[in-house]
Amino acid sequence: MHRLAIFGGSFNPPGHHHAQIARVMTQHFDEVRVIPCGPRPDKPITDSVPPVYRATLADIVFGGIPGVVVDLSDFERETFSRNFELQERFEKEHELWHVVGADLIAGGACGESAIQRTWAHGAELWQRANFAVMKRPGFEFDEKDLPPHAQIIEILVEGASTTIRDRLSRGENVEHLLHPRALAYIERYGLYRAPIPGTWARGTLEGAKFFLQADGRNPKARELAAPLEKQHVEACDADFITVVGGDGAMLRSIREHWRARLPFFGINAGHLGFLLNGPDQVAEHAFPPRDVIFRQLPMLFLEFEDREGKTHTAHGFNDAWIERSTSQSAWLEVIVNDVPRIPKLVSDGALVATAAGSTAYARSMGAAPLLADTPAWLLVGSNVLEPAHWRSALLSPDTTVEIRSLDPQHRPVEAFVDGQSIGEVVSMRARLSRAAAAELVFCASHDMAEKIAAIQFGA
Repeated sequence: MHRLAIFGGSFNPPGHHHAQIARVMTQHFDEVRVIPCGPRPDKPITDSVPPVYRATLADIVFGGIPGVVVDLSDFERETFSRNFELQERFEKEHELWHVVGADLIAGGACGESAIQRTWAHGAELWQRANFAVMKRPGFEFDEKDLPPHAQIIEILVEGASTTIRDRLSRGENVEHLLHPRALAYIERYGLYRAPIPGTWARGTLEGAKFFLQADGRNPKARELAAPLEKQHVEACDADFITVVGGDGAMLRSIREHWRARLPFFGINAGHLGFLLNGPDQVAEHAFPPRDVIFRQLPMLFLEFEDREGKTHTAHGFNDAWIERSTSQSAWLEVIVNDVPRIPKLVSDGALVATAAGSTAYARSMGAAPLLADTPAWLLVGSNVLEPAHWRSALLSPDTTVEIRSLDPQHRPVEAFVDGQSIGEVVSMRARLSRAAAAELVFCASHDMAEKIAAIQFGA
């Protein structure tokens, strides 16, 4: 049976010691699933950094280790999955093992271990669950304290997230404790130093290595990409991703690679190119560019219910919408934060868009584009017949929107995410993701904010 090890923790931030533990575990198990925990009432420090930054750091540190899967479900559900819940979730399909430190089993022989005393359903788990017990150098424990089903695994690395946070807050050197890309990301957005992390930062790509993706169907994209091919490296060795094409090419690249947590630098070979830089930036003497702006932009978390009652999830960068799939108009109910706001929306459909995506389909529907760093997103109707005067709504970052078909049998609707069809659905539930984001990079002289300002003022 597939042996699955659950490695949970705050990972706030994840350090070299966490990565080494994960690597050691892959030598003993078929798969190691890293689960960064959501908000914990017993550990307020887990909320010290917003979850989207912690999710990014987890992907950076663990994402490239063969045999390791990073599970961000706690962040998206804004919850803390207890070990007994993980046991119930995975035990039917896997031989499940819980990765724990040896300190948690001390006193187990007399029922006084931390697992037995403090875990929910801890006494029951102690008797029936499997435990991979990490033994660090110098830590002694009595083997009589081991749970009935245990495997001792020697860990030859020391470290603590508390030490990393403390040193970061004092401005001390932590290069030996952190993955280089994780440290660069922390410094870029002021994590563990500033009370409120930034969403953009000035920086440089000079000397950085890039993975190249060009739209092969676009002759101009092929032409612009040609001089860059000799500098191109594989994605696993890259510091950022260069996308040559139009906004569609950028959306495809984000869809494929956002979990790599590499910044995206786009070169426009299309038309408007709101997500990209001007083609003049491809000149060899200017690439990779020296003076750039990094923008971390939120993505959408989407749940679709199909006609069989099954739920499907997806992430989108620009927008998501449902639209009529026949000649008849759609009859939709719009629910915002569980409150019915529009009992019957008669239209061609309805769309939600991030601030970054507000320049795309939402703009063509008549909504005013938002600046990229606006803490808001949009709900927009398409060719609205009823209510007669409603067109769009501005939503706060913590809003949840549900759009439900009132007559899926006779007035079916189809769902789309960033232009990709999901198929016929009964409803779409959307909010800004708590775990998914994409970093876009712009030359300081060609920043996205300037493009949107030009639209707003009619330039």
